[in-house]
Amino acid sequence: MLEAYRKHVAERAAEGVVPKPLDAHQVAELIELVKNPPAGEEEFILDLLENRIPPGVDEAAYVKAGFLDAVAKGEATSPILSAARAVELLGTMQGGYNIEPLIAQLDNDVQAPLAVKALSNTLLMFDAYHDVVEKMQAGNAHAKQVVESWANAEWFLSRPKLADKVTLTVFKVTGETNTDDLSPAPDAWSRPDIPLHALAMLKNARDGIVPDEAGVKGPINEIEALKQKGHPLVYVGDVVGTGSSRKSATNSVLWFMGDDIPFVPNKRAGGFCLGGKIAPIFFNTMEDAGALPIELDVSKMNMGDVIDIYPYEGVVKLHGSDEVISEFKLKTDVLLDEVRAGGRIPLIIGRGLTDRARETLGLPASDVFVRPQDVADSGKGYTLAQKMVGKACGVAGVRPGQYCEPKMTSVGSQDTTGPMTRDELKDLACLGFSADLTMQSFCHTAAYPKPVDVNTHHTLPDFIMNRGGVSLRPGDGVIHSWLNRMLLPDTVGTGGDSHTRFPIGISFPAGSGLVAFAAATGVMPLDMPESILVRFKGEMQPGITLRDLVHAIPHKAIEMGLLTVEKKGKINAFSGRILEIEGLEKLKVEQAFELSDASAERSAAGCTIKLDKEPIIEYLNSNIVMLKWMIAEGYGDRRTIERRIAAMEEWLANPELMAADADAEYAEVIEIDLNEIKEPILCAPNDPDDAVLLSQVKDTQIDEVFVGSCMTNIGHFRATGKMLDKFAKTLPTRLWIAPPTKMDRDQLTEEGYYAIFGRVGARIEIPGCSLCMGNQARVAEGATVVSTSTRNFPNRLGTGANVYLASAELAAVAALLGRLPSVEEYQEYAKEIDATAADTYRYLNFDQIDSYTQKAGEVIFQSAV
Repeated sequence: MLEAYRKHVAERAAEGVVPKPLDAHQVAELIELVKNPPAGEEEFILDLLENRIPPGVDEAAYVKAGFLDAVAKGEATSPILSAARAVELLGTMQGGYNIEPLIAQLDNDVQAPLAVKALSNTLLMFDAYHDVVEKMQAGNAHAKQVVESWANAEWFLSRPKLADKVTLTVFKVTGETNTDDLSPAPDAWSRPDIPLHALAMLKNARDGIVPDEAGVKGPINEIEALKQKGHPLVYVGDVVGTGSSRKSATNSVLWFMGDDIPFVPNKRAGGFCLGGKIAPIFFNTMEDAGALPIELDVSKMNMGDVIDIYPYEGVVKLHGSDEVISEFKLKTDVLLDEVRAGGRIPLIIGRGLTDRARETLGLPASDVFVRPQDVADSGKGYTLAQKMVGKACGVAGVRPGQYCEPKMTSVGSQDTTGPMTRDELKDLACLGFSADLTMQSFCHTAAYPKPVDVNTHHTLPDFIMNRGGVSLRPGDGVIHSWLNRMLLPDTVGTGGDSHTRFPIGISFPAGSGLVAFAAATGVMPLDMPESILVRFKGEMQPGITLRDLVHAIPHKAIEMGLLTVEKKGKINAFSGRILEIEGLEKLKVEQAFELSDASAERSAAGCTIKLDKEPIIEYLNSNIVMLKWMIAEGYGDRRTIERRIAAMEEWLANPELMAADADAEYAEVIEIDLNEIKEPILCAPNDPDDAVLLSQVKDTQIDEVFVGSCMTNIGHFRATGKMLDKFAKTLPTRLWIAPPTKMDRDQLTEEGYYAIFGRVGARIEIPGCSLCMGNQARVAEGATVVSTSTRNFPNRLGTGANVYLASAELAAVAALLGRLPSVEEYQEYAKEIDATAADTYRYLNFDQIDSYTQKAGEVIFQSAV
């Protein structure tokens, strides 16, 4: 075992990374060595046992905890591991399999003091809390010590406060850093392996950044050289963390700029991140990791500068001087407690444990923590989002700035963040979900899986379903197109993908750590954001599509001075706020998602869309049949699916919808007159904020066209197919087709559209994300592309690609012409689409499709819901 492990260490060292943590099989072999250590290997073997095994409910942790328990009880022995040391090591495992053995040691007077110390610093107690209290109430003095320690918040006070002054070396990346830069999509397969994945951070050359190997390995040599100045590094940028919700971006930054976590292999926490603007999801993932994110003016900070941050004073000075180069105010004073606790999630769990213990002991609330402050009631009405979050918190509404923990009714996870979410769930010692519905998809890796993806496809479904979650299958399609069909009106949820943007209800997308917390506990921490109202009025003009309305929002915001394309001194009024959309109440829910989905590109915290009851009733009736069909097809967890069907039926029996109050307050109001939108609006390369009119970019030569992603529905593919059928023999462009779900694929095949796509030479991808994320198939290097995908960051769809975001209808015309048409040309094609619009824009109503209703009709509920 040691020989194989040392070979692995050498192989990883050659790659420039530390070895992987031990797996369950290796731990089992290691335990045999601990029992009978080879001469001269004792120290090395103990180090592996203490420091190279993941904590929580990892399979390796299960083996470790079982052995340590046996040693602590005297059932197993080792010449290098005493019973006392075994108890101490159980105390380093955070929660899960170590809890029961530690509680048992409270009855052992010899080992009990060690167990008291271990449990006093263990936060992930969950129901085992009651076991300790029962022992205390039965007269166990050691158990009482544990409860008193929790009540006194010794777990928190034993950790050092953030220093008054922190000296750091600046690692600055100018312009906008998105999460694709920090955690590139083509390297998504390595995300759970944090040290290896971190090597890809900033691997593409950009202003001021020279990667070690362009396109392969980031500026590691430069990072190491800066560390030679003797101070920790701080990540600094004009705009930081836009785009996807991937916590892997935070993990990569902190691998180079954070601190080791004692007894936790290959993961780091702490550190600092400074940005002129920090995207809200990235800000939150930094919080969750125990880092201190600060928004401030970074214009006077340059690569290699040494600075002193004074977190309590709110100033930054050049090191060793009194020259103030920036000032700031922390988002909330609770941030300092989060840093001290090791992250937002440990603080929430630990603070709750302290409150629980004090209540048990009859003590008043602790004054140790900085508590979130209640926001003064303005006396005005509530917005729709404020009412939805209020409902999830059991109150009428929640004011902006108010801290709350809304109930998570629906939680989504996808496959490039799912393995990280699995690791976070293990760290949280989660063996069952508290969220009402947690769903896992496989839309990002199904088309071209690497061996590590195949392993995920085999292992992650059982992990999710064993905890009561619903697992999709590779090839089923995009997470959002499925999760949307499982939603309940006016409820709150989250998901480990930045495009988890519910068209009914509201969601607050998050990184994998917070998604795991929401799934495990059924709630999510939230500082209620402000809202921006976007109100549409007037009538849609000929040829104008919903995608044009999506792009009309940034176009209008630029006109109003609420948004700038320039990154230095970036203005983005949407960032961190909720986008609330009115004036399009007649939309079908599938159409509404096109608008809510794109709120991710605004860096909005969430989105609501006011819809009439009728489209929602139609949608839920369809979705009930789909969910019953899923049961008939063997999807699980069956009990969770049945429970969701029952909840939908309950709402349909009394279909009431919330609505914003007439005097609700908004940070900004944007009014868009549909009568004034007379030509398509695109987003120019390579920025989803850079909204331009078609007339400004007409005649641009186009090499490739992509029709797919969660921004599309079956109507878009019919429209594309009809135009290709009428006008195309051979295409001057490379056309990609990727329907969002297998249900769309099957219906399009039945209607003959796949035959059309095949005849014109389109490349047809399996249902899923395809080009949109850029982690699998990619467009040609340097290609100019029209895409219906979500975003067009540099290098996302292909290396050096220039990508225009546009409607499927405009994309189809570009595919036919090999260029962007003039407005007049486009309108001629649009007339052809409008002629059969009623047939084209039909949506999947499963309650009207025999192949689904027949199977759904055979389902008999097996559980009491």
